Amino acid sequence: MTHATGTVQIVHVDDVDPTEVAPGILRRPLPATERARGWVYDFAPGAQWPEEDVHESEERYYVVSCEFIDCGRRLGAGSYVVFTPGSVHRPRTEIGARVIGITLLG
Repeated sequence: MTHATGTVQIVHVDDVDPTEVAPGILRRPLPATERARGWVYDFAPGAQWPEEDVHESEERYYVVSCEFIDCGRRLGAGSYVVFTPGSVHRPRTEIGARVIGITLLG
């Protein structure tokens, strides 16, 4: 359920309908503004991003659960990653993962 009051938007992540963006990868878009957009990705065990992800703007994510493998490192729950504009990566997981992130716009 989403609640919008004036300039505040509140949503429970699991109430957002997911879209499969690649085999084993579900995306849940979160409320956005003209400055940033939020998202949650759920990776099934063995899932990998389908191609290199090139960042036009700054992106940040937090590993909520399980383990994510990115940039040659195993990132457990509690890991926080920041990508600068122009950075490239191709994340994957062996055991599954949930990550929540923000892409800064402009």
